[in-house]
Amino acid sequence: MKIYRLRDLTHQIRMATSEDGKTFFGLSGDISCGAVKITNERIEVLEILAPVEPKTIYGIGLNYRKHAEETGSRIPGHPIVFLKSPTAVQDPDHPIVLPRHLRSDEVDFEAELGVIIGCECKNVSRANALDYVLGYTIANDVSARDWQKTWGGSQWCRGKTFDTFCPLGPAYITRDSIADPNNLTLSSRVNGVTMQQSNTRDMIFSVAELIEFLSGSTTLEAGTLILTGTPEGVGMGRKPPVYLKAGDVVEIEIEGIGVLRNPVVEEELE
Repeated sequence: MKIYRLRDLTHQIRMATSEDGKTFFGLSGDISCGAVKITNERIEVLEILAPVEPKTIYGIGLNYRKHAEETGSRIPGHPIVFLKSPTAVQDPDHPIVLPRHLRSDEVDFEAELGVIIGCECKNVSRANALDYVLGYTIANDVSARDWQKTWGGSQWCRGKTFDTFCPLGPAYITRDSIADPNNLTLSSRVNGVTMQQSNTRDMIFSVAELIEFLSGSTTLEAGTLILTGTPEGVGMGRKPPVYLKAGDVVEIEIEGIGVLRNPVVEEELE
């Protein structure tokens, strides 16, 4: 089932489902536990929002073999973890804003599978890790490479957590609708030109392994979002590099989930 978070014509935030992304029906039950039923209530939509409001966002770096190769990096022995602020979340069709106060001229796109934790967990094994997943969504781990690599104080958070640097959506698909999260095609396009084209089976650490690692001696609350890494083809890895500019449109597509679309604008300074 595809689950949307949206604002209706009365400006109320609702959870709904849709088969075609155009006609939406309300849901009843506990969304967080996945025990929901479709009602006969048809919802008129004002706008579609990011499908989750995460409490914590864990990002995983260098988790695709070919991406590690294009950056000249060693294959990591353990997942490389960084954090993005929940304030970086952006809605579908809303703009990615290029920073101009703390200026970056190297803003990059990263197509990623997002994993939403549905039930609080700690110290889980990879054998049952997927039991704690609420669903899967599309994410764009937007990254300011100059702040990430040069000016960020040897850590990645500054370059990855500007406002609007975590577009999500347009929906999440429930866990039972994805047979294997590590066998999904994913791609990114900028202005209609394909930049990334891969499959989640190229991950170095599987979704289950990531949940096992992140939950080790650490509580993952319900609503935690895990960004599972990006494949090769990012702007930084191209010769010459291709970075986002105002007027661009970025689309991220993942098999079975849909297409996440965001235009690009410059930050307006007062």
